Amino acid sequence: MRIPGPVPAGVDPHPSPLPEGEGASTVATAWAREDMDSLSSRGLRRFLEPLDSPQGPLVRMGGETLVNFASNDYLGLASSPTVRAAASAALESHGVGSGASRLVVGDTSAHQRLEARLASFERSEAALLFNSGFAANVGTIQALVGPEDAVFSDALNHASLIDGCRISRARVVVYPHANVEALDQALSSTPARRRLVVTDSVFSMDGDYAPLRELVSVCRAHDAALLVDEAHGTGVLGSRGAGLCEELGLEHAVDVRMGTLSKALGGLGAYICASRPVVELVLNRARPLVFSTALPAALCAAAEAAVDIVERDDALRARLWRNIRRFSDGLRSLGFAAEPRSAIFPVIVGEPGVAVAASRALRARGLLVKAIRPPTVPEGTSRLRFCLSAAHTEGHVDLALQGLRSLGL
Repeated sequence: MRIPGPVPAGVDPHPSPLPEGEGASTVATAWAREDMDSLSSRGLRRFLEPLDSPQGPLVRMGGETLVNFASNDYLGLASSPTVRAAASAALESHGVGSGASRLVVGDTSAHQRLEARLASFERSEAALLFNSGFAANVGTIQALVGPEDAVFSDALNHASLIDGCRISRARVVVYPHANVEALDQALSSTPARRRLVVTDSVFSMDGDYAPLRELVSVCRAHDAALLVDEAHGTGVLGSRGAGLCEELGLEHAVDVRMGTLSKALGGLGAYICASRPVVELVLNRARPLVFSTALPAALCAAAEAAVDIVERDDALRARLWRNIRRFSDGLRSLGFAAEPRSAIFPVIVGEPGVAVAASRALRARGLLVKAIRPPTVPEGTSRLRFCLSAAHTEGHVDLALQGLRSLGL
């Protein structure tokens, strides 16, 4: 490799130190120092880096202008004038905060309109809003299954699905990544009152797909329910942008679909879509919804405007896919295995220090590409994670490829 040597353990290449407060001598502080020293020694310490600009293909960070390949803003809607105008109008009519959970006094007409719009977009009977994808997954799994039940989770599922399984207190069975035969065997050999299978549709660190058709078949064979997390599929896949389930014609074959408002839709929050009885059950049982202050109405209005753009105009999605194919072709020309399946492209380098050093070398060339390390990914698979956007130009994509070429990976 021609990249700089690995960043020394515990060294922040872009320091933003936090001052120690009066509690520096507390017991918890001693615990924290011990654990942080351990993270530093393994090259796994994280640091915050604030943006000095809105999200976009070019961002300002630490006094530098960088081409942004780290964002999940796949369609460039986070700074869309149309979306911002919708949020601004709702801010004037509804104010800033929601004041309470939706079940108390935090519900508004903006929440109701957005849920109706999302149900229509997803061709679903009903939809239900959450404050984040993490809250949606944790709350929905916990609402559907409990101690008498079993939940089956893909080995590479997002942390929110993993934690949702744990919190549900159901028996948790982890099956090998995308291995339907292993899942079939696990379903056959695991007695339970109810069985729930949970999976990402597009896996966030590798960009590959779950075998959804086969999962639907095996769930039907075992009378199991299926929950699909479409966080990285919503807005990107399908003729309307409703995700991988839509692209495969499985909207009505999957029990629960989760989508986020915070990635391709450019805002904040998440939702599930399902039958009305399922949505009503989750509304009554999901603790992250019942005990959280509602999303501000302005974010609901922004999301509604974004859904309108995604469903009625596929120009942004077409531009994104042109960029995806261009980057995929370029990666293959550099010797990497890369299929144009999603907006996510991992370049695996192995060890955490190497990934951080490679990220730093790309930044020196004006490229913002984050190093992803354990526990986000398995040991030995630290990587650079490139995320493509419709807002990138061909020139931006080519700069990224030139940067990778310069690393000599």
